Amino acid sequence: MKNQYTISILGTLPPIRGLSSYCFELSNAMAKKCSVEFISFKKIYPSFLYPAGSPDDDHTFPPFSTSQVKVRRHLTWYNPLSWIMEGLTSRGHLLHAQWWSAPLFPIFFIVCLCFKLKNKPVILTVHNVLAHENSLLYTAISGLLFKLGDHFIVHSAINKRQMTRNYAIPSEQISVVPHGSLDFHIHTGANRKSLRKEMGLSPETKIILLFGAIRPYKGVSTAIRAFADVVKKDPDAKLLIAGALWEDWKPHEELIKELGLEKFIILHLEYIPSEDVYKFFEVSDLCLFAYHHFSSQSGAGSVAVSFRKPMIVSKVGGLPDLVKNPRWVVPPENPSALAGAMIACLNNPNLLESMASDAERIADQFSWSAIAERTDKIYKEALNKKFSPDFKG
Repeated sequence: MKNQYTISILGTLPPIRGLSSYCFELSNAMAKKCSVEFISFKKIYPSFLYPAGSPDDDHTFPPFSTSQVKVRRHLTWYNPLSWIMEGLTSRGHLLHAQWWSAPLFPIFFIVCLCFKLKNKPVILTVHNVLAHENSLLYTAISGLLFKLGDHFIVHSAINKRQMTRNYAIPSEQISVVPHGSLDFHIHTGANRKSLRKEMGLSPETKIILLFGAIRPYKGVSTAIRAFADVVKKDPDAKLLIAGALWEDWKPHEELIKELGLEKFIILHLEYIPSEDVYKFFEVSDLCLFAYHHFSSQSGAGSVAVSFRKPMIVSKVGGLPDLVKNPRWVVPPENPSALAGAMIACLNNPNLLESMASDAERIADQFSWSAIAERTDKIYKEALNKKFSPDFKG
């Protein structure tokens, strides 16, 4: 039976990029539990604040699978009145804000403050407890925003410890709920052989995928150095790098030339639209997340889980949660260990099959039905605490 209360979710929905994949899945899942009102953006922030270019141009997401999500697209970064109006006129019994980006602080602070003034609970899912590129400003403004929170959701146990250590938030106010798999990217009937032909890849080539925005902390240089050792053992292997540039590519280009890997690395250095994501995962044999440092769960990793792909990850943040066997968790910034792991599994079909089976089990843990159950329990506890033990909405 569906609950009678309404939640307001603050975040992004397509065509805005931001957290749209996550928010899309969350809204669909929660709409089966309660009424959902989504507070999204008309204009999120100016392009000069977004290193990869304009953040609001992906019109290829699928439609909602339910009509039970009411979407409000009135927020604009340049109009504080829109922030106040959304905060005051939203009808949710509680606000569930998705926090991840420093430039959005004024908007989030005002909307959250409006809900507090209306005596309604504020729950914050903290996607980035700490900034990916170390930032004291992000930590400072996050601390201010968190003063408005009644309860907090993070994606891993390490995030919970970081919240208590960096922001002095009591552990009982923090719940760990994983980042769900992003199954909407899957195309039923996708043909691996045809897709490989379309991308100019032979059926026999072993493809290692490094997918997602190219940023300094993601260890692209480590992956390239490790791949040089892989090619010595398996000259038929290819490293497929796909994602928008958030850093200067020239140092990586020079490293590729220095190591003589020009023929072995395939580059798609641009934002990959939602409708094309499946192609890169379908043609790949192994996914690589060689991050140097990280404190959360990976959106790209969640996509890999959706496709049940074998993965090798660094021992940072929530990345180890994406694999079952610790053999496939390697020290960060260690090309030798990374190469050893890739070589061990790449030409061993039984190992790759076992890793794919592990990904299947991870996908079950990260299912949105399970996430919706846990999140709904958090909503009920917050509402009962704020209003009464028998709150019905």
